[in-house]
Amino acid sequence: MEQSVEAMSAIPARMIEGWNRGDASAFLADFADDAELVDFEGTVHKGREEMIAFHQPVFDTVMKGSRFAHGEVVFARIIRPGWGVVHHRMVMAMPGEEEPPPNRIFMQLLVVVWQNDRWEVAALQNSRLISLDTAMALESLAGAE
Repeated sequence: MEQSVEAMSAIPARMIEGWNRGDASAFLADFADDAELVDFEGTVHKGREEMIAFHQPVFDTVMKGSRFAHGEVVFARIIRPGWGVVHHRMVMAMPGEEEPPPNRIFMQLLVVVWQNDRWEVAALQNSRLISLDTAMALESLAGAE
């Protein structure tokens, strides 16, 4: 394998395949042993093994049957030799949904590093995209408490 943009851009598709199978090890296969992952609500997971231990029970229960769809790498670039970034977006469908709703869009920013003769995810920030109107509505609800 070589240090190409195409190689690092292929990581999100493999992550989606792992998620859609409900397989935490496959979902996190491209992560470095000491990687960090920030969930969309802000929880920080440190280390690939901790991430697997957290995600597999989630896949087996509350997210069982969920799937990611419409994955798209928005941009990917090598910052300097051995370091790159990938911006990825996808939509999540819950069990029984034919098509995921447009309000369940997520974006991920992956920092990748070349080690062990491949690109590995060193850090991932996962965020849910919401409109400005939704953000303002949430702010007004928070102020009402």
